[in-house]
Amino acid sequence: MQYKIELNKNIEIFDIDKVAKQASGAVLMRIKDCVILATVARENKAVDEDFLPLTVQYIEKAYAAGKIPGGYIKRETKPSDLETLTARIIDRSLRPLFPKGYNYPTQIVVMVLSVDKEVDLQVASLNAASVALYLSDIKIKAPVCGVRIAKIDKNFVLNPSNDELKQSTLDLFVSGVKNELLMIEMRTLPSINSDDLSINTPFADVLLNSTNFEHCMNELSEDDVLEALNLASKAIENGSNAYEEAFSKHKKEAKLELRIENENEELLLFVEQNYANKIRLAINQMAKSERADELNNIVKELLELDIISSKYQEEDLLKALNSIKRKFVREQILDEGKRADGRALKDVRDISIETNILPKAHGSCLFTRGQTQALVVATLGSDSDAQLYDSLVDDTISERFMVNYNFPGFSVGEASPIKAPGRRELGHGNLAKRALYPSVDENYPYVIRLVSEILESNGSSSMATVCGGSLALRAAGVNTTKLVAGVAMGLVFEGERYAILTDIMGLEDHDGDMDFKVAGSCDGITALQMDIKLGGIDSKTLKEALYQAREARIHILELMQKASDEIVVNDDILPKLELFSVDPSKIVDIIGQAGKTIREIIDKFGVSVDLDREKGEVKIAGNENEKVRAAKDYIISLTSKDNKPDKKRASKKNIEEDFSLGEEFVGTIKSITGFGAFIELRDGVDGLLHVSKFKDRLRENDKISVKISEIKNGKIALDLC
Repeated sequence: MQYKIELNKNIEIFDIDKVAKQASGAVLMRIKDCVILATVARENKAVDEDFLPLTVQYIEKAYAAGKIPGGYIKRETKPSDLETLTARIIDRSLRPLFPKGYNYPTQIVVMVLSVDKEVDLQVASLNAASVALYLSDIKIKAPVCGVRIAKIDKNFVLNPSNDELKQSTLDLFVSGVKNELLMIEMRTLPSINSDDLSINTPFADVLLNSTNFEHCMNELSEDDVLEALNLASKAIENGSNAYEEAFSKHKKEAKLELRIENENEELLLFVEQNYANKIRLAINQMAKSERADELNNIVKELLELDIISSKYQEEDLLKALNSIKRKFVREQILDEGKRADGRALKDVRDISIETNILPKAHGSCLFTRGQTQALVVATLGSDSDAQLYDSLVDDTISERFMVNYNFPGFSVGEASPIKAPGRRELGHGNLAKRALYPSVDENYPYVIRLVSEILESNGSSSMATVCGGSLALRAAGVNTTKLVAGVAMGLVFEGERYAILTDIMGLEDHDGDMDFKVAGSCDGITALQMDIKLGGIDSKTLKEALYQAREARIHILELMQKASDEIVVNDDILPKLELFSVDPSKIVDIIGQAGKTIREIIDKFGVSVDLDREKGEVKIAGNENEKVRAAKDYIISLTSKDNKPDKKRASKKNIEEDFSLGEEFVGTIKSITGFGAFIELRDGVDGLLHVSKFKDRLRENDKISVKISEIKNGKIALDLC
């Protein structure tokens, strides 16, 4: 059976009961030429543990774009970062829908079977998965709908095409059900206006000094965020209602038994009456690890009592303790306006900042906020260091700004092995990247990699990564437009009462109802991430949370600015770069036959060379200024119009005719490599003095007496005189 729904600027065609009929729920969705299969499968036996065993997988099939997977193995294998992040968006949007007590192993699989370059795969995939879940025999109250909001020419645009999104200064992804928002992912995008670079103009001069260059961060104000979310909310309600109206009559009957475990009132009363003081002490006066130890000690004490051990298991006691702990934490916040660590609701934990503590790293920052600590390290590289990604929608993507987030077990006191990054690590790194990216000039000539090593964690290590990352960039000499800070907000909601918490710690994240991360500069927001545990948030509470987050962000930025003012950049260890233009037709001369010339330049000067054939741009990067400049001079001489082949670019024949064995020279040492030294002889021709031919240490630009020992294939080998 097929349904055609015109919704939120898209015409969506759903085929149900056509494919994957043995799954609990399945749908084949088509938008234009994009085809997506979404399935839901579950086990019949529930797990014993009290949690939701949900797995979401999003897979982009290469054949969907008429491609064969690259690499040695010609099939889809490990999911890409983009696939993992999309699966995470689907998971975070659908997980809140599952009823309490549902603990059947469940898998949601979304496969892109055909791609259309104008269709938003994330929006389409979430909506397909939502419909498949709603059609299944799992009790879901209503289908989720996801939308994307762009801002083009100061106007908000609902569900932009991929081409329109490239012109946008906003990328806002929102999902919800009916009139409740469940998940928000937001980033702002920079806009750049610049004139073409003039030939032979050092790029750094253009970047830092040119009045024709403009980089705009395009932060969003809190009011603009609320306006965009209001547009998204209306579209989500339309979509959720449209899906429910179309598919409610096809939904399978829910026959699954839910595990509804009523709390043992007798046990709760006994523990609260006899151990309330110890539990409050653990909450209010102990560090994170000490608190867990104290709660375990209380369990051991209880098990030593015959009246308890004869009736209850250790698991029952832990549940009771955690329930009472949660109750105490929330009551203290709502009744007293006081948090477990003694802070008021709007207080930010103490912050300490140290920069460039790693002598050989390009830039580093140790950012500590309470019991959360991130060591963020910046490394600058050349174009060849960019991360390459295959994409169904676009050609290969070259990622020039990377943020890698690592979360070792010792950061939370666990003795766990170091493993490859999981979904959480990829998600936190992506959030920090989205927050920081607008502050970096898109035309910045270096590839940038930020690595965040979480050394201690008790709440919002991703926001510590944002703060430390912004300062690590400054410590590496990156001329960011503005500093960017982040803060995690929480919410405790009981009936008509609620409290918004600034800079939440792990306890408040676990026992609260919302995790809302806000990052931005002093002038606005660059990134948002929100997950709601209680089933939705109203606009009034959301507005209050945004403005409370702004107060905290300004406070943190003031401390960061003081640290930034004291940074001493270590220019000696930073890579050096020259960017200039040549006649595009001369690029072939730089490359040489089968890449021979460019390889010689790289070996001779110890630099990396990146070329743009169409624009004629040449980018040279290296660790030493003199070698970079020498390579630039060499390439300019190589490509000059008045260059004489017999002098500046001598052929093999000319070298063999103009030079003879035993001929002696007092030459200049042009460069020193691991295999020897290049000595300038005459007419721009160099010879190689192999490392085995000298014992004393040589220095560039020194004069040295040499003689020709061999001429072969246009190359000159030298001996010391």
